[in-house]
Amino acid sequence: MRKNDAALAKKWYDAWNARDVDAILSLYAEDIEFSSPFVSALGFGLEGVIHGKGMFRAYVEAAIPRVPQLSFAHVALCAGARGHTIIYRINTGVLVAEMHELDGAGLIIRADASYETSDFPGA
Repeated sequence: MRKNDAALAKKWYDAWNARDVDAILSLYAEDIEFSSPFVSALGFGLEGVIHGKGMFRAYVEAAIPRVPQLSFAHVALCAGARGHTIIYRINTGVLVAEMHELDGAGLIIRADASYETSDFPGA
């Protein structure tokens, strides 16, 4: 694990749990590619993918007020070759795995959020 993975994960949790849009955005590169099932659910594109910090800001600003009780509880941090995956539970108890690919400056350049589902065969 790179020495900054744990520090970045802590900043990420702190920013999201504080609902601090500027602190959240400070962790992401200008050309962020963010994907989540909630991107399309909030009307930000049918593919579920956002490109660029401006669109990501608009998404965050739309998402935060919709779920006033939203909180992220740490479960695990998994290190990879290009970044890490944060595994956490949201306030509803749903498990989420969010992969973060980092750029040379240590900012999140690609993020993909995947949500636990009971639709998986054998679940």
